Amino acid sequence: MTTGRAAGLIASLVVAMTVMTGAAFPGLDRASPHTSPARDPWTPARVMTPEQLAGQLSDPKAPRALVVCVGFKFLYDGAHVPGSVYIGPGRESKGIEALREWARRVRRDQEVVLYCGCCPWSECPNIRPAFRVLSAMRFTRLKVLQIDNNFARDWVAKGFPTAKGL
Repeated sequence: MTTGRAAGLIASLVVAMTVMTGAAFPGLDRASPHTSPARDPWTPARVMTPEQLAGQLSDPKAPRALVVCVGFKFLYDGAHVPGSVYIGPGRESKGIEALREWARRVRRDQEVVLYCGCCPWSECPNIRPAFRVLSAMRFTRLKVLQIDNNFARDWVAKGFPTAKGL
C-alpha cells in the first residue's frame, strides 16, 4: 500500500469515527457510566496496550489470545487486528447475545482480548458491556485492549499489522 493510500485510509477511518461518535453518541459525557474511570469493570492488570498485543502477535512462540472486536462492522471491515473475530457492538443487545453465544464455545481459561476502537477509550459504549458479560461468564484470562483515541490512530497509524474485510 502506498503512503498516500494509507494516509487516505486513516483519514477515512478517522472521519467515519468522528461522524459516528458525534452523531450516534451525542448524550455521552463525563458523567456517563460508560466514561467514568471509577466505573471501569476491570483492574489495571486486565488492560493491554496496542504495543503489547502487537508484540504478542508478532512473536511466533507467544501463545495466541483470542482477539474479539466488539465495535462497529464498518470499522472492522475497514481494518482490524489480524485473526480477530467480529462479534458486534457491545452496546447493542444483539451484539451482547452474539458475544454470549460465541463465548459458550470457548474455554474459560483461554486468554481473550476485547477491543473496539470506535472512539476515545473513556467514551466507548461497547467495551465495558462486553467485558462485564465475559467477566460474569467467569473468563479468567480476560483483557481489554486500551485504544486511547481510536483504532485508526492508535493501531493503524502506528504501523501495527492489520487485516481487512472478513
